[in-house]
Amino acid sequence: MRSHGRHRNWRGLSLAIGTAAVAVAAWTGCGSDELPPTTVAIADSADQIIFGLRHHLTFEGLRRAKLEADTAYYYEASQTIELRTLTVTFYSYVGAETSTLTAREGTYYWRTGYMQARGNVVAVTPDGRRLTTSVLEYNRNTNQIVGPETFLFINAEQRIEGDAFTSDPDFRNVVTTRPRGAVGQVEIERQ
Repeated sequence: MRSHGRHRNWRGLSLAIGTAAVAVAAWTGCGSDELPPTTVAIADSADQIIFGLRHHLTFEGLRRAKLEADTAYYYEASQTIELRTLTVTFYSYVGAETSTLTAREGTYYWRTGYMQARGNVVAVTPDGRRLTTSVLEYNRNTNQIVGPETFLFINAEQRIEGDAFTSDPDFRNVVTTRPRGAVGQVEIERQ
């Protein structure tokens, strides 16, 4: 029985040495001076994946918005973040909440503060004004929201539809392209 145990140990050692020899042969590339191949990352893979992202967008020392996303994919080379299930809360110059936007996905450009929300985009103000569209863009530097697609804006007194719009984040001044149901520029009085 003893010799049988030794035979088993030698067989395991032979297998280990054989495996190591194959690995060395593969690494040396059959005598070539080239380095062994390395794993290449997929070009569009994220450098970082963040779960539960929360980021404050500021301009000239003032908080303009708070960006939250369930999942964020950060790409260092382009300084962009792809967002999934996002919520953006916009603030006035005095820090009061002016509107909250939700969307299925979006892109945030880290260097410029430019952001795009896509897929079932809904923006609601604290007093109940509501805007729905498929794509919405926010420019932190101008503090403007642009909707390049068709939209629907509803408040207590009006229903505005159009092919595109530009607005401030609190939706007090909505300028539409080819409006339906209201005039081209609508000023909503503060309550």
